[in-house]
Amino acid sequence: MGTATARNSSTATAWRNWAGNVTATPTRVVTPASVGELQETVRRAVEDGLRVKAVGTGHSFTAAAATDGVLVRPQALTGIRSIDRAAGTVTVAAGTALKDLNRTLAAEGLSLTNMGDIMEQTVSGATSTGTHGTGRDSASIAAQIRALELVTADGSVLTCSEKENPEVFAAARVGIGALGIVTAITFAVEPLFFLTAREEPMGFDRVTAEFEEHFAENEHFEFYWFPHTGNCNTKRNNRSQGPAAPPGPVSGWIEDELLSNGLFQAVNSLGRAVPATIPSIARVASRALSARTYTDIPYKVFTSPRRVRFVEMEYALPREAVVGALRELRATVDRSRLRISFPVEVRTAPADDITLSTASGRDTAYIAVHMYKGTPYQAYFTAAEHIFTSHGGRPHWGKVHTRDAEYFSRVYPRFGEFTALRDRLDPDRVFGNDYLRRVLGA
Repeated sequence: MGTATARNSSTATAWRNWAGNVTATPTRVVTPASVGELQETVRRAVEDGLRVKAVGTGHSFTAAAATDGVLVRPQALTGIRSIDRAAGTVTVAAGTALKDLNRTLAAEGLSLTNMGDIMEQTVSGATSTGTHGTGRDSASIAAQIRALELVTADGSVLTCSEKENPEVFAAARVGIGALGIVTAITFAVEPLFFLTAREEPMGFDRVTAEFEEHFAENEHFEFYWFPHTGNCNTKRNNRSQGPAAPPGPVSGWIEDELLSNGLFQAVNSLGRAVPATIPSIARVASRALSARTYTDIPYKVFTSPRRVRFVEMEYALPREAVVGALRELRATVDRSRLRISFPVEVRTAPADDITLSTASGRDTAYIAVHMYKGTPYQAYFTAAEHIFTSHGGRPHWGKVHTRDAEYFSRVYPRFGEFTALRDRLDPDRVFGNDYLRRVLGA
């Protein structure tokens, strides 16, 4: 207990998320160095009548981790606990960053099957909010979980898997921080493999007309549409025999650093200052893209650096609805006075069996809209959300949305199953906050 107390922050310190659109001032901040210290932190918070929230790297755009009580930083709970090559699993502490997990696995000749395009998040933060990449057959990071360990509201440690506490396992893989604080995750892994990425500019009309064909023919297909233009950039990732043939240092720097970060930052800053310039900039920028093909290990293909800060909304739609919804979004932007400097991203995921996964029970496609940090985003996001909800869309738990428990009870057939489990595990809402009250109900 002495160590836990020593790691407490005695003065209230404001916390801010990565995008800067969410802030909170907790009563105290704790960085437990062991599961035992975390258990003591939860018990002490209950004694003091305070709520508890764990926060990762703050990459969520919602207030899912915000609290005026005890803010737990799990960054000292890191590292690989064990690798079971026979079972094809790795058990990792919850505060481990995805980038560290990916690099460690690669050094061991192993890899996750699929992942998102950013790897700054902690493994618990990414899975708890349903972070995903794109895949025809392989699903979100949470769908690759084989077991979980979490500290519950009474300070005890609960483990779950398909065989042990299966009803908790069904829900806690995407738990939004409502069921407890995750302390360890066991992921399914496989021998390291190569992916060949093929990036190619393509017209909006062609991409949307051929969407199902591209989806069926590629293990991982995604594309970006540049608002105010008829231009898209497509990316197809498929397994290959190798060998590694990464982008050359110069071309890789031009694409990933200059165009995607440095020049993109400058363009967005100009667009924020002079919105009227955005459509012409978008036309020039989208035409500047060129095709390229490269091969590398998975995390070097799936992920890329994101240094230009933004705010994001993303909705999961039934896959058959995504093309129609995207065409509606384009028509809405074209007839409006909106000026959008960020491309719109479209990805896919197969149905999974996680209670509140955005792909729960249905084959899914995602549409993500973004706005540059500091730019008013409400009008654009409101228009987009109106389209997405008309198709029964489910918002990403960690990205901007305005939906509430009443809406979720309609778009998630198993919503009541989750809230009943929450009532059992956390009846006093030790892990509650304003965001959870809105999305799950009181």
